[in-house]
Amino acid sequence: MGDQQPTGNALLELRDVHLVYRALPAIQHIDWRLEKGQQWACLGPNGAGKTSLARVISRQATHFSGDVLRSPELEENGVAYVCFEQARALCERDKKLDDSEYRADASDPGTRVRDIILDGRPAGSSFERWVERLGIGHILERGLRFISTGEMRKTLLIKAILSEPALLILDSPLDGLDLSTQEEMREVLNELLHSPICVLMLCRQLEDVPDAVSHLLVMDEGRIRTCGPGGLVRDDPGVQALMNPPLATLAALPPPSPRDYSLPESGPLLVLRGVDVSYGEHQVLRDVDWVFDRDQHCCVSGPNGCGKTTLLSLVTGDNHKAYGQDITLFGIRRGSGESVWDIKQKYGQLDTQLHLNFARGMKVVEVVVSGFFDTIGLFDDWGDRQRDSAERWLAALGLAQYAREGFDALSFGLQRVVLLARAMVKSPVILLLDEPTLGLDGHHRRLILRAIDHIAANCDTQVIFVSHSVGDMPACINQQLVFEPRDEGFEVVCR
Repeated sequence: MGDQQPTGNALLELRDVHLVYRALPAIQHIDWRLEKGQQWACLGPNGAGKTSLARVISRQATHFSGDVLRSPELEENGVAYVCFEQARALCERDKKLDDSEYRADASDPGTRVRDIILDGRPAGSSFERWVERLGIGHILERGLRFISTGEMRKTLLIKAILSEPALLILDSPLDGLDLSTQEEMREVLNELLHSPICVLMLCRQLEDVPDAVSHLLVMDEGRIRTCGPGGLVRDDPGVQALMNPPLATLAALPPPSPRDYSLPESGPLLVLRGVDVSYGEHQVLRDVDWVFDRDQHCCVSGPNGCGKTTLLSLVTGDNHKAYGQDITLFGIRRGSGESVWDIKQKYGQLDTQLHLNFARGMKVVEVVVSGFFDTIGLFDDWGDRQRDSAERWLAALGLAQYAREGFDALSFGLQRVVLLARAMVKSPVILLLDEPTLGLDGHHRRLILRAIDHIAANCDTQVIFVSHSVGDMPACINQQLVFEPRDEGFEVVCR
C-alpha cells in the first residue's frame, strides 16, 4: 500500500486486496482496474462485498492486505462516497432535540441543507445549477431532520458533485425513493455518466444499472464473479442465475404466543376521524379519516415527505399530537389513561432504522427472542418457551439452519427476514412494516413479500405495509391508504 501508481491509463488499481470484517472475509483477494473514461457499476446480491469494496476505495476501511494504487489525479481530487449510512450518521449527529419533529414550537432546525451542501464554501454558479436541476431550492433553509429520504439523497449528491471528485461512488442511489423521484434521479445519473466525472455505482438489481454504464463488475461472497463491458456481462447466464436464485421452502407457522392483554370482542382495530397535524406553519396531515378493521391488511403508500411516518407515529403512541384528536386504538380513545407501552405491545415492527441500529454480537435465535421484550438486544431472562418459539419462526421462514449463527454473519437480506421473525414471535395484533424491502436485492425482496403473505394467510395478525408505491406490496393487501397530491399538500384517500 505504498506510493506506487497504477499502470497504464488506470485511475485506480486493486491488487490482491483482502478485507476481513467482524472476523469474516468481506473481500477475498480481488484484482481490478478502473480505467480513466470508464463508467462502472458493481452488481451483486446482499452480502456480496460491494459496500466493503467502496469503503476500501474511499479510504474508510484501512485494515486490509494487498495494494490499492491510485493515480495522481485520484490522489489530488479524491473520492466522494454517497451512501445511506452517511445520511443516517448526519441525522444522528444533528438530532439535538429528540422530540423536535413532533413539536410545533421546535426552534432549532439543526444544520440546514444549504450548510451541509456548501460546507463552508461560497455558493457559486455550479451550486445554483444543481440546486435548480434537482429541485431542492425550497428546502435549502430546512434542517436535516425535516427533509424526506429523497431530499436527503439529493442533498448528499449535490454536496458530492460540488467537491469535484476524481471518482464518485453512489451506493444504491434509487433506494428509498418514490417512483417520480426515481425517474428524476435516473435522468441525473444519466447526465453524470456522460460527464467527465468517473462514476462507480453499487447496485443490487440488474434493472437498476443504467444503460450509460460502460462496464460491470459482478461480486458474490466477497469475490469477483465476472467483469467487463456492460452488455456482455448483463447477458451472462451465470449473472442472471446469481441475481435470481430459487426461494427457500417455507414451513408451517408456529402456534401463537399467549398475549398479556385482551382486546374488545368486536369493532375496528384503529379509527382516525378528521385528524390534523401541523408543525409550525407546515400542515402535514389534513382531515384524515381511516378505519382499519380486523380482517384487513393495509398498504400505506405515497411519495417521499408526504406524511406517512407522521401518520404511523399517531397510531403507535409515538406522537403526542394524537392527544385531543378523534383517535381510537384497539377500542380505547387516545388519551384515556393508556400508556405508550399498552399500545406498543400490540405491534410487531420492522423498519430500516431498527435494522441498522440492532445490537451486534448476537446469535440469530437471540435476535428473534428479543422480540418478546421489544428490545434491541437481550436484557431480560428467557427460557425454553421463548427459544422454541423463536426456532419455530425461523423454520417457518426458511431460516432454521441459521439459528445458531451470528446475526452479523448473515447477509443484509437474510438479516431482514430474521427481523421479520422477531416482529412476529410475540404474536402481535398488527405487524407494522415500514419499507421492509428497502435495501434488499430482488431475491430477498421476493422472499420478504412471500413471507408476509404466509403470515397474513395463517396468523391472527393484521398487516400494515408502508411503501412509496402501491405496486410494491404483498398479495394479501385488501385496503389501501394513499397519499395523493392536492393543492400544496396531500389528501389521504382510503380505498
